[in-house]
Amino acid sequence: MQIFTRNNNRWASKPISADEVERWRAEAASGDIYPVVSHAAYLINMASPKPDVWQKSVDAFIDELERAEMLGLLGVVVHPGSHMGEGEAYGIERIAAALDLCHQRTEGFKTLTLLETTAGTGNHLGYRFEQLAAIRELCAQPERVAVCFDTCHVLAAGYELRTDEGYAATMSAFEQSLGLDLLKCFHLNDSKFDLGSRKDRHAHIGEGFLGLEGFRRLVNDPRFEQMPMLLETPKSKDMHEDVENLSRLHSLIED
Repeated sequence: MQIFTRNNNRWASKPISADEVERWRAEAASGDIYPVVSHAAYLINMASPKPDVWQKSVDAFIDELERAEMLGLLGVVVHPGSHMGEGEAYGIERIAAALDLCHQRTEGFKTLTLLETTAGTGNHLGYRFEQLAAIRELCAQPERVAVCFDTCHVLAAGYELRTDEGYAATMSAFEQSLGLDLLKCFHLNDSKFDLGSRKDRHAHIGEGFLGLEGFRRLVNDPRFEQMPMLLETPKSKDMHEDVENLSRLHSLIED
């Protein structure tokens, strides 16, 4: 399961109370939903060349890690950030420097930083596996950093998932750049735009350019049998779409 632990569109959020932490841990211990990750606020941009935005991003991500650690979460999924025209190398160094500060301030935490694969819209980094690897390699504590794999973003970034050859090549590229041991969760989203579009628009499972075949290989890949797979598809108030999307995914699983 994926949750927000704070307002996802504001810099400031009220602290989590001790009572809330106690209730969460009690519910988590009594249920069978595990692991749980959180998603960081969308305002965070650790690649920003603007000093005030960069510092706010560092402070906000430290808060995200602290909240997740209190709740016993596997990790915090975060978009690496946009270099805003300053260039890939600049952005990668900026993100690594921000993460180093965040990890120094949260020394000893078990909660992981989960860099999310991105579609590569505008100047956003993380759309190439090599970029994620470069960020991690620059970090002083690389063991604190792993990856969340978003299927919509990966297709939009130009990695094929819909054919046997394409799927094998994509997973091989991930393994060579990062290693499959660093893949800690998936976001399963179809894409409203085609391969290499660099556009981030999620669609319901089987209703986009990935299609059902784009997910069949993934849900039947024995390497990911125990891997958390999370929906970020469009939702209405009663969330009936999640039931439908999960049903479609389950129908693809082969005995």
